[in-house]
Amino acid sequence: MITEDKKSTVENQLPRDCTFTPQDWQVLAQYWYPVAQAGEVTDKPVAVKLLDVRLVCYRSNGKVVVARDLCFHRGAPLSKGWVENGEIVCPYHGFKYSCEGKCTSVPAHPDMKISPKLKLIVYPAVERYGLIWTSLASTEEQIPDFPGWDDPDYLNVLPPSFDIAGSAGRQMEGFLDVSHFAYVHTETFGDRNNTVVPQYTVKREGGGLLAEYVSTVSNYGKGQDNAAPEGFEWLREFRVFPPFAASLTVHFPNEGKLRILNCASPISARYTRLFCPIARNFDKDAPVEDTIKFNLQVFQEEPGDG
Repeated sequence: MITEDKKSTVENQLPRDCTFTPQDWQVLAQYWYPVAQAGEVTDKPVAVKLLDVRLVCYRSNGKVVVARDLCFHRGAPLSKGWVENGEIVCPYHGFKYSCEGKCTSVPAHPDMKISPKLKLIVYPAVERYGLIWTSLASTEEQIPDFPGWDDPDYLNVLPPSFDIAGSAGRQMEGFLDVSHFAYVHTETFGDRNNTVVPQYTVKREGGGLLAEYVSTVSNYGKGQDNAAPEGFEWLREFRVFPPFAASLTVHFPNEGKLRILNCASPISARYTRLFCPIARNFDKDAPVEDTIKFNLQVFQEEPGDG
C-alpha cells in the first residue's frame, strides 16, 4: 500500500531509466503536451509515454483520465486492464479505481475498509484540437493557441501521429527551418531554383515568439492544379510556444489561410511523437485523405525520421 508521503515522493522523483538530465526533466515536466489523439481514447485503456513516464489514458463515463500506468499494489500496468462502470480495473488482482484515482474495491477482501491513501497518481487532462493534453507537474493549463480549429469557417484535419527517432527540440527546429525546404522537400513543394530566405525579425508576443516573413516560394504542392497569381508573395507567420510547439499560418491567394500546429511531444530525450492538427479556410471540399497523404509525404522526406 502506498502512503501519502510515499506518493508525493513518487510524483516528484525522476522516472526510472530517465534519459533527461535531472535539471531538464524538472523543467520540462512543468509544461503541457499532447499524448494521444482524442479519437483513440475510449473506455479501453491506452498506454502512452511522456518524458520517460508511462501513462494510461481512458474515458470514464465520457471524462478523459490520464494516470500513471501503475497499480502500486503489485506494480501491474493498468493499460493491460479494462474500464468497468467508469472505473479502471487492475488486471492482476482486480483492484478498481475511480476517475479521481481512489481505490474503490479490493476483490480478495470485499469487507475490508480501504485506506484513502491507496490511490493512483492522476494528472490533469484536457481535450483540445482533437488531442488529449496533460502535464506531469503543472495544473495551470498551458496549451498553445490555435484559433483556426474552433472557427466554423475552417476545415479541420487531424493526420495520424508521427513517431520520430530524435529529440523534440530537433523536430521543432526542423519545422522552423525554412531554408531546408529547397533541398529536402523537392518532391512536395520545395524549389531548388529559389533558395533565398528573406531577412525577417523575431519578436516576443505573450509567452512565445512571433516571426513573419514574405517569400516567392509557393506553398501549393507540386502537381496541384492551383496556381498563385503572377507576382504573388507568400506571407508566413511562425509562432513558437515553449518548449516544443509552434504554429505556422500561410496566407494564400484570395484571403486563404492554412494553419498548422506542430506539437513535438517528448516520449524521451531521444524519441518524439509528433501531433499536427491542420486547419484551412479554402478547398474545403477537397478530400481530407489527400491532405493527410501530402502531410505524411512531407514528413517522410525528412532525413533520419522514422
